[in-house]
Amino acid sequence: MGSEMVMVDEFPFPSQITTTKPLSLLGHGITDMEIHFLQIKFTAIGVYLDPEIVGHLKQWKGKPGKVLAEDDDFFDAVASAPVEKFFRIVVIKEIKGSQYGGLLEGAVRDRLAAEDKYEEEEEAALEKVVEFFQSKYCKSKSVITFHFPATSNTAEITFSTEGKEDSKMVVDNGNVVHMIKKWYLGGTRGVSETTITSLANTLSEKLSK
Repeated sequence: MGSEMVMVDEFPFPSQITTTKPLSLLGHGITDMEIHFLQIKFTAIGVYLDPEIVGHLKQWKGKPGKVLAEDDDFFDAVASAPVEKFFRIVVIKEIKGSQYGGLLEGAVRDRLAAEDKYEEEEEAALEKVVEFFQSKYCKSKSVITFHFPATSNTAEITFSTEGKEDSKMVVDNGNVVHMIKKWYLGGTRGVSETTITSLANTLSEKLSK
């Protein structure tokens, strides 16, 4: 990949990846849960964005990261900005693909239902995502990526695990695609608080320049 690595909970993430153009690692973190006072870590997350996103967030110039992390309007603008986005998720604690697919489905469905956008088309598109993950086994170090082009309302999901060929699928329902973005970029409702805090701090710094 030719770029330096950033360690996210023991897992190396390139500081830049190139899709159609170079995207920078602007936020990273983990998903975890405390069970009987033990921290169980599930995934390591890297959020890559086109650096041009800063131009779409000018009204938040000068705000500290702590403030931005709690500003859901700010993260709505991040999710909606017409720039390329790429999420890289590395599995820490192995789970069945059906479990990951179920978590994604529940989060996306709830967000759509809250905005009265959960119709038959959305249900069918989500079903395909669930089916895609159904047969997968997410061993530790498996990688799930979501690629959101700047110009189309689609998402390409890729799953790669040791010893098997990569599997890919495309989600072409715009409402579902937007809510997948919001699952990871949802501000105070995002799936990973550490990722949101990291993104808020990086974007605050970039906006202050």
